[in-house]
Amino acid sequence: MDDFELPVKGLYRALTIREKYMRLAYQRFPRTASQYMREMEGESFKPEDQVQPVFTRLPENGGDPFDTKELPKNLGYVARMKDGVIYVYNDAAAADKRQPKDLPCADYETFIDDMNFLIALIAQGPTKTYTHRRLKFLMSKFNVHEMLDEMEEMRELKLNPHRDFYNCRKVDTHIHAAACMNQKHLLRFIKRSYRVDAERVVHKLNGREVTMKELFQSLNLHPYDLTVDPLDVHAGRQTFQRFDKFNAKYNPVGASELRDLYMKTENHINGEYFATIIKEVASDLEDAKYQFAEPRLSIYGCKPDEWSKLAGWFVRHRVFSPHLKWMIQVPRIYDIFRARDFVPHFGKMLENIFLPVFQATIDPQSNPDLSIFLKHVTGFDSVDDESKHSGHMFCTKSPKPEEWDIAKNPSYTYYIYYMYANITVLNQLRKQRGMNTFMFRPHCGEAGAITHLLASFMTADNISHGLNLKKSPVLQYLYFLTQIPIAMSPLSNNSLFLEYAKNPLLEFHKKGLVVSLSTEPMQFHYTKEPLMEEYAIAAQVFKLSTCDMCEISRSSVLQSSLSHE
Repeated sequence: MDDFELPVKGLYRALTIREKYMRLAYQRFPRTASQYMREMEGESFKPEDQVQPVFTRLPENGGDPFDTKELPKNLGYVARMKDGVIYVYNDAAAADKRQPKDLPCADYETFIDDMNFLIALIAQGPTKTYTHRRLKFLMSKFNVHEMLDEMEEMRELKLNPHRDFYNCRKVDTHIHAAACMNQKHLLRFIKRSYRVDAERVVHKLNGREVTMKELFQSLNLHPYDLTVDPLDVHAGRQTFQRFDKFNAKYNPVGASELRDLYMKTENHINGEYFATIIKEVASDLEDAKYQFAEPRLSIYGCKPDEWSKLAGWFVRHRVFSPHLKWMIQVPRIYDIFRARDFVPHFGKMLENIFLPVFQATIDPQSNPDLSIFLKHVTGFDSVDDESKHSGHMFCTKSPKPEEWDIAKNPSYTYYIYYMYANITVLNQLRKQRGMNTFMFRPHCGEAGAITHLLASFMTADNISHGLNLKKSPVLQYLYFLTQIPIAMSPLSNNSLFLEYAKNPLLEFHKKGLVVSLSTEPMQFHYTKEPLMEEYAIAAQVFKLSTCDMCEISRSSVLQSSLSHE
């Protein structure tokens, strides 16, 4: 029994750590776990103590999603950054005296203590044994259930009227806006835009404005001759373990000029083509009726006006669809910006990412475009190649972001902590104002160290990828207990990090982890319905039943940030 007592106490403390950080940031923690934890503490469970994120509802009866009449008034607060976190003050005088408003935030020292406890826990022998046995038990239990109840399940499915796998709601929980169209869609669009706009000035080349025709001539191309092969946006054998080559696939025909023209929100034509492509993808989703997506748009933290430009693009081109909700991805590329002298230190990058959002929350009327855009943004994502080693260990001796002025990139955990800390304060403020809150949903566990998954266990509502969970039984069991959703992309992993047949999707699903499927159409898919293609391939390779597939689609809905309506 002693061998069991130690791991169980450790796991219980790990659950309390996650619950504490989820509450702070208005993120979700499963009710079942909460009920048992209250029981262990000898308290009674109150459903009203559960915190939930706030989502923007759809406009009612054909209302205008871009309506600025209802924007709240200015509170007159002041937002300033201190030690990498933005604090809110009543006025400038309070800011000078360092007297912030009472918006609870993650305490730096406590966070590092909690993290060190978890690092010790996942390496503890008895805990590993205990969790490994529990996971094996869960897997066996599911296998027995399948043997005994499969026919009964099939019978129930057949008796269910008007619902089958095709008309179950599915959400693409991890898709990048710049890759949301398949290669054929992009090729058709390029050809069509050339036919219509050949003489239109679309780009600046070496300081000179050029028409589309001249741009293609400078690249020695004619769209009429283009096929998907020279377009070369599909990932294949050459990209395995080569994230650099994979990123280069975002350049059609290997030309960054075409990426700027067709896949950027900020260019010579104000991102018009990109907006049109996204609206066409949204229209396909609306035709399919039961499919939704959460595309990610980038904010780099290089300049303070990035948010205004992105929001201006969103409102100008009216890129709204009831089938899309937006997320902001922040690439972890501070080292590149510092080397080129775009930012003086890491703190400046954080300030450029978060300060404009705080200002639009305090005084929405000062930037109506951004305030409207933020209504349709549901969360933040942290993206980059996780296998890059930073060599920095996040600890109490780590320099503060304002002191981090070297050209070396901070570690994954350092990025995660400061993004989480700022999102927490921001959510507290937005909740007070009755605005929608943001969830933190980083890419995590695709490659790199196991500590990435540990940092996300503490801070993230849900994650994308999670492949490395199979290396740590303790973390895997914790992800099961807390039902943290994982958006998996086996087709994407197949070209980058892990062969399809070895993907742990099926194993995770059987053990009861919450898994959903997601896509990257431009690089990996061939058909007009990439999400269905992803489900179809998984169903064939893993021999999934209709029931399994519907459960995975259900998980995708629970994981997503779409409002209840």
